[in-house]
Amino acid sequence: MADNKDINTDIVNSGKAPEPVGLYPHARRAGNLLFLSGVGPRERGTKKIPGVTLDESGNIVSYDIETQCRSVFQNVKWILEEAGSGWDKLIDVTVFLTNMKDDFPVYNKLWAEYFKDNQPCRTTIEINCLPTPIAIELKCIALAENNGQK
Repeated sequence: MADNKDINTDIVNSGKAPEPVGLYPHARRAGNLLFLSGVGPRERGTKKIPGVTLDESGNIVSYDIETQCRSVFQNVKWILEEAGSGWDKLIDVTVFLTNMKDDFPVYNKLWAEYFKDNQPCRTTIEINCLPTPIAIELKCIALAENNGQK
């Protein structure tokens, strides 16, 4: 069991992925596993969401699920790389979609493109909304280097 001074040494934050919208890290390492917090398609240092058009009140006017998928996959890759892991080390992915009927076919096609060489377990869930005006979020578990921790 780690003492309190070592409790945060397993926290990973990426300098490329968007900042979390709350008080949580991008990821935490536990032994040889890496647990990512929910990752969306936002861009770092801005509130811009690739593929989303908002009105002046912040409501979604239109969105492009393909652009959001590509952006969220890139954000996941950046977090994995920062943690010393990689896309090929993903072992389990939970995907949250806000519009399963309309978005699943495009998302599933892109999934096959991005995961043709590595096929992690996957669960896809439709939810009512996400904390920011996005249509997709990923929750991932990957293999990671232990970095000498127990």
